[in-house]
Amino acid sequence: MMDMSLKNKKLPKWFDGTHYSKGDIVKNPFSGESYELNGAELSMYDFIMGCQFVMEMKGGPFNEASSEIQSDMRKGLDWFRSTNAKAYMVLLD
Repeated sequence: MMDMSLKNKKLPKWFDGTHYSKGDIVKNPFSGESYELNGAELSMYDFIMGCQFVMEMKGGPFNEASSEIQSDMRKGLDWFRSTNAKAYMVLLD
């Protein structure tokens, strides 16, 4: 269940990904657990997953071309953890 105090949490100014107005239920592909995210959380989740995908395609996190993407991903993970720690634990930890 979504904590209503987090429902309208805004994305940080540095975020340049897609802004979703509606949330959805996201399932962790490894554990099978699901969590309902609001629009901002879903936007950041997709951004984090996109960063991870791009890093994997470029040869992993230790590739020089991936350093900026890795930094953005870390900022996204930090934002997500501070915004909704329960969802972070279910979906990203």
